[in-house]
Amino acid sequence: MSTAFTRPPALVRSPATPRTGWTLALVSLALFMVTLDNLVVTFALPSIRLQFHVDLASLEWTVNAYTLSFAVLLLSGAALGDRFGRRRMFVLGLGIFTLGSAAAALAPNAGALIAARAFQGAGGAVVMPLTLTLLSEAFPAGRRGVALGIWSGISGLGVALGPVIGGAVISGISWHWIFWINVPVGLVVGPLAVLRLSESRGPNRRFDIPGLVLATGGLFGIVYGLVRANAIGWGSSTVLGAMLGGAALLIAFTVWELHSPAPMLPMRFFRSRAFAATNAVSFAMYFGMFGSVFLLAQFFQTAQHYTALQAGLRTLPWTGMPILVAPVAGILSDRVGSRPLMATGLALQAIALVWIDRALAPGMPYASVIVPFVLAGTGMALVFAPAANAVLSAVRGHEAGQASGANNAIREVGGVFGIAVLAAVFSHAGGYASPVQFVAGLQPAVLVGSGVLALGAMAALFVPGIASQRARTAERRTSSETEGAGAVA
Repeated sequence: MSTAFTRPPALVRSPATPRTGWTLALVSLALFMVTLDNLVVTFALPSIRLQFHVDLASLEWTVNAYTLSFAVLLLSGAALGDRFGRRRMFVLGLGIFTLGSAAAALAPNAGALIAARAFQGAGGAVVMPLTLTLLSEAFPAGRRGVALGIWSGISGLGVALGPVIGGAVISGISWHWIFWINVPVGLVVGPLAVLRLSESRGPNRRFDIPGLVLATGGLFGIVYGLVRANAIGWGSSTVLGAMLGGAALLIAFTVWELHSPAPMLPMRFFRSRAFAATNAVSFAMYFGMFGSVFLLAQFFQTAQHYTALQAGLRTLPWTGMPILVAPVAGILSDRVGSRPLMATGLALQAIALVWIDRALAPGMPYASVIVPFVLAGTGMALVFAPAANAVLSAVRGHEAGQASGANNAIREVGGVFGIAVLAAVFSHAGGYASPVQFVAGLQPAVLVGSGVLALGAMAALFVPGIASQRARTAERRTSSETEGAGAVA
């Protein structure tokens, strides 16, 4: 009979009050490391090919091994933090990422490098969602927009500097140092996190092992099929089997989570219009924008024959804008709500890609794309912090880890979809044989990306307005205080 009066366990915190400054600094440094590694290795591929004498497939897996383990383990990273302690898992994930970076720098052959990259991705998958959860816990709802704006700006800084740092390090030292630079940062941030961050856990004492297995297997199948599709064909039995098997496992995961007493990802989250629409927005943005960036970064090197460093510098008006705009967008999201900022941001990105498509030519002057690059970067920045704010406002405080893990997984899978689909469009319409052929493939690919971003802008209109967001935040605060009072009693 006593079980009838058992309340769900409340959020477990250490007695110390979270140190907002330390939390923001430490999670930002960790986030910068992880986002930097998403792009920096791309510019090292020619040097790696020459040293290890490998084919194109091996080079692809140098990139894809990281993306694959990162995307499929994001949900698991958030769940592990909820169960075993968010600070503890953050430090463990950071240690795995740092060790993987050192292993990649020391790799004696391509196989060892690919394995190290997969290990790196696993660590990054634990760190990424927990940066958002730890930040959410440290800042009250009224000040969270500013913190999320800074968080988004740091993430944008990692994206912006990836091409520049990669090109500079490879040109000035060697490709090994794009991995070595992570090691001292990890060695400093890890011990400081133990000393300065507060510990907390999610409400579920039990670990959802069936959910973990089904989600990881399902995402692995989908992502593996995507990264292999362009190499062996979209209609191949390997690709179709992986994607259909992955879809079946994700359906099984959904069914299991609907009935699990301690779900890793409560399906009721998606009954929230704010949560569902914001995740659609995140998927669309990563699909359209990062798929386009993947090809446009190559345009400068392949069609216009710039070096890796020169190409990276030319993308800065685009990738660097979040550094300036994201903190402002975070402040505005607390005042005007997430909906108008996200809708405007995706619309700006869609317009920018159409503008770029019209300007593209083998001999195109760089000045002709500076303005659309700035528009695209501004649009990205208007989405990052407001999307994070909308997701966190849609759930209770102790559910932030689950919600942020789901949002990160969805947007990363969106990026993988975008790169795979836009690369397929590019390959069908053009190729690498000449600058003219490259542009012939790039133009329709960019238009597809623009169309997906336009759909994302429409999805953003379904996000509730500022009044609903504030009411939900107040309800969440009241719920957390009630749970905390019950735990004390």
